[in-house]
Amino acid sequence: MKKSIAIICGGGPAPGINTVISTLAKTFLKDGYQVLGIHEGYKGLFSENPSIEYLDFHFSDRIFSRGGSSLIMSRFKPKDSDFKVDFFAKYNIKLLVTIGGDDTASTASRLMKFLKKNNLDVANIHVPKTIDNDLPLPDRNPTFGFHSAKDEGVRIGNTVYEDARTSQNWFVLSAMGRSAGHLAFGIASACHYPMMIIPEMFNKTTITFEKIINLIISSIVKSKIYNINYGVALVSEGVFHFMEEDEIKNSGINFTYDAHGHPELGNVSKSHIFNYLLQVKLKEIGFDIKTRPVELGYELRCCKPIAFDLTLCTLLGIGVKKLFNEGASGCIVSANSNGDISPLYLKDFEDENGKVPPRLVEIESDMVQLFMNHHLRYVKEDDYELAKKFVSNPEIYDFKKILNWI
Repeated sequence: MKKSIAIICGGGPAPGINTVISTLAKTFLKDGYQVLGIHEGYKGLFSENPSIEYLDFHFSDRIFSRGGSSLIMSRFKPKDSDFKVDFFAKYNIKLLVTIGGDDTASTASRLMKFLKKNNLDVANIHVPKTIDNDLPLPDRNPTFGFHSAKDEGVRIGNTVYEDARTSQNWFVLSAMGRSAGHLAFGIASACHYPMMIIPEMFNKTTITFEKIINLIISSIVKSKIYNINYGVALVSEGVFHFMEEDEIKNSGINFTYDAHGHPELGNVSKSHIFNYLLQVKLKEIGFDIKTRPVELGYELRCCKPIAFDLTLCTLLGIGVKKLFNEGASGCIVSANSNGDISPLYLKDFEDENGKVPPRLVEIESDMVQLFMNHHLRYVKEDDYELAKKFVSNPEIYDFKKILNWI
């Protein structure tokens, strides 16, 4: 029976998935393998009748530069009792390539132990992807999809900034990033936004809606001192994930709640929440300023990969073959800044509790500090007298006091 490899995709989309799939197929087909793409991730893999895409050269060649994923993705996380050997035995699978985050990788680790107990010799190599750039890869290398998502965010973000200038309005943007502000920082710095708010900035204080809104008003006031009547404030959605739940519940926003009583943040536009709360505060202090919300969300996940990710994803796909030929399994494929391929293991990332801690923006780094000190506009102590033309209590809007950086 012909040797086969199987490919599944878990989690959410990221630019470059098709490049990885295409490269894997072309590389293994050359060596005589049958290449099977399984739709719907683990859900499809363990279903009674898996939906299989038989990947040939022509299919693979058509998809390599496309956004999205030619294999339907799924967030389904199987229990050990869901595992089956049927598919692997029937198609003589020698390698399962998983494309996804750390949940997809940890599930693959459990699955390999199950297959080994059932006398099936199947290797697994994982290709990590996330537009959040929060996986702690060596040498601070980016995760694939991040630069393409950032590029698309900058394209949209520059258009929004042009609108702000043209209409003399303010815009409140929200960008994806569950626990780290890499995407928001990358977009805000590239677009020269006067205000950026990411969770890493709150390293010396708790995150509250009041502080977020006061930071935006700080930028509006400082801009008015300079006779600038427009701007964009970008807030990373990650601030929600570090907020106390009572803070969210008491915000005055009508959330829906899950079966456990937790606010369902995925059902609401983060930018609309920030913009609404900003409008309430602006009216309260007597500011007649128009602000508009813009969400940088799902628009970024399925865009076409830029050259950087096309090259990186091609390298990772070929790297899977290199590691497989060397007998590696249960590992993550990684490329350093020189393009050298090496295997990494989940234990290399996990903390003492077995969790993979997110890679955060290094708030004290020169890159971040220089941007915040020279491009962001916000009220400082030296501005108090001039700021009193617009607000009676400028110290409330002092950027460093809000963040407890003094």
